[in-house]
Amino acid sequence: MLDAHQLNVFLIAAETLNFTEAAQRLHMSQPSVSQHIQSLEQQFGLPLFNRAGRHLELTEAGIMLVPLAREMVGRSVQIKETMESLKGDVYGHLLVGCSTTPGKYVLPQLLAEFHRHHPRVRVTCQVAPQKTALQTLCDGEVHFALASEYLISCKDVEFRQFMVDPVVLICPLNHPWAARTEIEPEELREADFILREENSGTRTVMRAGLEAHGIAEDELNVLLTLGNSEAIAIAVQEGIGVGFVSKLVYTRLVENRVATVKIRGMELERDIFIGRNTRIPASAAQTAFWGFIATHQTIFTGQPLNLPAEEEIYTTT
Repeated sequence: MLDAHQLNVFLIAAETLNFTEAAQRLHMSQPSVSQHIQSLEQQFGLPLFNRAGRHLELTEAGIMLVPLAREMVGRSVQIKETMESLKGDVYGHLLVGCSTTPGKYVLPQLLAEFHRHHPRVRVTCQVAPQKTALQTLCDGEVHFALASEYLISCKDVEFRQFMVDPVVLICPLNHPWAARTEIEPEELREADFILREENSGTRTVMRAGLEAHGIAEDELNVLLTLGNSEAIAIAVQEGIGVGFVSKLVYTRLVENRVATVKIRGMELERDIFIGRNTRIPASAAQTAFWGFIATHQTIFTGQPLNLPAEEEIYTTT
């Protein structure tokens, strides 16, 4: 009979392609990991890894086993969590993926509040670029994901709107725009910009706002492109240029140390969505978390999360 623990060992080995690294992550010895893999290979009568010295790669059988093993391990965890939850307390382990800004400024406080309601639920948050966070959700590697876009091709994922995140233009306190009530969109062509990377949610929102006013992104004078909004906020504070950042970043990091700039007729904001993978029936912990975010008032705005009704769900195809 297949052993869920052995399959989990296989999954970690398949992810790392290194038995030593897998052993470290599993808090096991390397020979024990090898023994579990060999036991599975004997049961199946097929090699799961090609071994060439220290280099490993999955065989065709190993590649086919990955999604099946992930499903069985997930089901095993769900059974354990469900039985524990029948004792009265919600019990389990949630895996949440998210893009950078929600991961740093939204999830920590949300998860802390959830933990106060359900102290026996452990949560692991994986912060990654937006595309990666969404892909891990699609692949079933996380239960939930927060991101500013939900358009991925995956039939096992559904999304609901979580919150609205304003995007603001900030400039140094000694910049000419700092003393202005507002600027005209055309004036953006005159500034030195610090921007996020090409596929970030912030840059996508900025690009749409510019295009609505007949300004192409390549008309901006871009001095720096940085991989996170905190770096942009600090660079603006140091006087290097101006930049667009989430209002969450501005409020938490540089408020009163930079100025916000209003652009006539340009209100930028991005919707933050939360998605869940529906491939495997939700555990008690996952059900509790999904319900919690739909009803709990945020500490960011003091208002309900304003999620759509349960039937107003965005599915991907």
